[in-house]
Amino acid sequence: MTNTATYTAIITPFKNDKIDELALANIIEMQIKNGIDGIVPCGTTGESPTLSHEEHNRLIELSVEIANKRIKVMAGTGSNSTQEAVTMTNYAKKIKADSCLIVAPYYNKPNPQGILQHFQELNKIDIPLIIYNIPGRSVINISDENLAKIAELENVVGIKDATGDLARVANLRLLVKKPFLYLSGEDATVVGFNAMGGNGVISVTANIAPKMVSDLQKFCLNGDYKSALALQDKLTDLHNSMFCETNPIPIKYAMNLMGLCSPEIRLPLCQPCDLNKERIKKSLQKLNLI
Repeated sequence: MTNTATYTAIITPFKNDKIDELALANIIEMQIKNGIDGIVPCGTTGESPTLSHEEHNRLIELSVEIANKRIKVMAGTGSNSTQEAVTMTNYAKKIKADSCLIVAPYYNKPNPQGILQHFQELNKIDIPLIIYNIPGRSVINISDENLAKIAELENVVGIKDATGDLARVANLRLLVKKPFLYLSGEDATVVGFNAMGGNGVISVTANIAPKMVSDLQKFCLNGDYKSALALQDKLTDLHNSMFCETNPIPIKYAMNLMGLCSPEIRLPLCQPCDLNKERIKKSLQKLNLI
């Protein structure tokens, strides 16, 4: 798996509570046109907790078809059930997704050995796997030592780290003894993440500002941190507004304002409050996105 820089955690557009396949196609084409390296369907931003198994499979299938090898497709196939994660990951392999994003098993609260065995089972599937460490959602925070053990597995090729702890990148680079993809899961701290040794991002903001997010990553990868910081300064208000409520509430509302999809979101998530609607709108206007 090549060290690509910028992935977009794409939303799942709905229309009358069904997947809006036309909107999804338009969103993916927008990503391709604006220099994004890959997309991640069926992640947190894609409302994976409220997708049926049929919808989950269909979204990955559609993403692979629409991308058509022009960009990478990293399918979200993690679960707190190892058996379910194996089933979904096997399906992603079958339809030729490029890799799979595997979230730390949430809710069950497995011990380190249980987490390791979870990834050992998934490693039996011949497809590149990205560890997704997001303790704010999963409750589990995989330790550096356990991450290094998981990284020894042949098919585990990288990590999406959403802890916000920039020191972890430096620690993991010393512990992981093979080429590895270090992707930030936090838009707001990505310049620091890259400076500490990271090499990319899985971005929420890229849904609405793909070229700016992609350009920022290119600056970082070329060592031009002065330009990266200048661009980050422009994006900071937008990043903050995209997380003024639980993701993907703000990003979906923003994309509706831009005419990219309906504002539909599935319960228990709902529309942002009026104060935050105005905040989101102003952040888009500031960058001439609407």
